[in-house]
Amino acid sequence: MDLIFLLSVILIIYSLLLSCKLLYRRRYLRNCYLVDYACFKPSDDRKISTQLAGDIVDRNPNLSLPEHKFLLKITVNSGIGEETYAPSSIISGAGPSFSGEMADMDEFFHSTIDHLLRKSDVAPSDIDVVVVNVSIFSPAPSFASRIVHHFGMREDVKVFNLSGMGCSASLVSIDHVRNILRTSRDVLALVVSSEATGMCWYSGTEKSMMLANCLFRSGGCCMLLTNRPSLARRAKLSLKCLVRVHHGARDESYSCAMEKEDSNGYKGVQISRALPKAATAALSANLRLLAPRILPISEMALYAYRFVRRKLRPDAAAAAAEEVPVRFKRGAEHFCIHPGGAAVVTGVGKSLGLAEHDLEPARMTLHRFGNTSSSGMWYVLQYMEGKGRLRKKDRVVMLGFGSGFKCNSCLWKVERDLKEAGAWADCIDKYPIQNIVNPYMEKYRSIYEM
Repeated sequence: MDLIFLLSVILIIYSLLLSCKLLYRRRYLRNCYLVDYACFKPSDDRKISTQLAGDIVDRNPNLSLPEHKFLLKITVNSGIGEETYAPSSIISGAGPSFSGEMADMDEFFHSTIDHLLRKSDVAPSDIDVVVVNVSIFSPAPSFASRIVHHFGMREDVKVFNLSGMGCSASLVSIDHVRNILRTSRDVLALVVSSEATGMCWYSGTEKSMMLANCLFRSGGCCMLLTNRPSLARRAKLSLKCLVRVHHGARDESYSCAMEKEDSNGYKGVQISRALPKAATAALSANLRLLAPRILPISEMALYAYRFVRRKLRPDAAAAAAEEVPVRFKRGAEHFCIHPGGAAVVTGVGKSLGLAEHDLEPARMTLHRFGNTSSSGMWYVLQYMEGKGRLRKKDRVVMLGFGSGFKCNSCLWKVERDLKEAGAWADCIDKYPIQNIVNPYMEKYRSIYEM
């Protein structure tokens, strides 16, 4: 009898220990926490004023009046202000160069990663995984190896360097880290997202390749992600789901944004007229997968009811024209939209049914920092944080687009009240700007009217 009792006690204790282990794995090992992040703010000597922008355009001897008008029109409608940053080689007039771009990337790596590690109280030797995404520029040794070398990281650090992934690469990197955290315990990962915009500077006259010069600016962000219990308790965000859609099998989607040479041998990024259509298709596909993961059952049931009712209407033509809106605001309080351009922000906001208040962070990011490619969403997030919008238990959707063509999204949960302005610290009180007067149109109106 005593033996049976003893075996029963052992079995109960074993079951409790196993349950605790499973709960631990579910809470920490399978979770992906964002400990902290830091956005890069280049030095003021890299700011592009209206006058400097005009000087840079004038340096290109290939441009005639029609090209000047086109550049002015794109810049005026872009939503970009006068305080964005450009590569130092473009500012100086030296043109794209290997050494110049490496110097800019090193400035970003050294200052931003060091700042993030210091404020997170993390030593470089604590890092287990490094994931770097820079699309256009891929030197050897890789940027990831360059970071490991500069910061003196451990010999067993796992290193991944992603290139050619476009503006949505940041979420690709985070998905990669999430998969690692699912299979390994006590991991601390460093993710670095940026773009070498100087290497895709275009000096030709093809309009589809001149767009990138007007839209892309210098920037970057680095993040610390973990499943370590000791760090998870002070994390800012936790990742709840991530959805990736890739339409690379479609010819039109694949070729709508592509690095290439023009007929005269000038290299740049071509953005075709098919891009809005490709982006819409990728966004629709992504939202179909994202909606069931973030919306409450009641909202999904209401959508299904409205959809069926529309289909059953006797007036088929009117029913087909009537859209059934999905209220994504029921699934998240905040939306970090890729600040790719004013039209991009407006279009995504319309698709998600968002108010102007929801689009404000993306619009202000576009105005202050421009399109910084894969790091753009993090400037949007930091704007929200600096404004004190992010409160504990709030949900944040990130949505990005990238060449290929890709649309990636994720849902974060805010773990504590946040209010750190970061790269916005010196200007957050000036925003939002209510009436944005475009300085380019004021200064160069005479060219536009010729």
